[in-house]
Amino acid sequence: MTTIYVVDGRRIRTLEDFWLVMGEAVNGPGGYFGRGLDSFADCLRGGFGTPEDDDFAVDWHDHVESARALGYAETVRHLEIRLSRCHPANRPSVAEELAAARDGEGPTVFDRLVEIFEDEAPGVLRLR
Repeated sequence: MTTIYVVDGRRIRTLEDFWLVMGEAVNGPGGYFGRGLDSFADCLRGGFGTPEDDDFAVDWHDHVESARALGYAETVRHLEIRLSRCHPANRPSVAEELAAARDGEGPTVFDRLVEIFEDEAPGVLRLR
């Protein structure tokens, strides 16, 4: 039987909100399911609360609201934080991503999350 996790998109205004809402959907109050894009990808590969047989789906309700909240403004904020913390060798590429986001170009945080779902757990994400 497929386990369904429900993500309430109305609760997501920032990337940090997404980590909280996704963690709670999978692992209950205070639950963990990634706190960064790389750790989120790791969690989707299994072993962090999803069924061992990988028979699960994520229903992201009100995803349009989340897409708006996780648009370019949030992407810029996230990339500014990332730029301040990243290894010096990565700064040019992060700065380039940041410049594009400031111009309203390139993938948004929402786009990246959807991409990670599709790369790591194809077919699991159901946008509602």
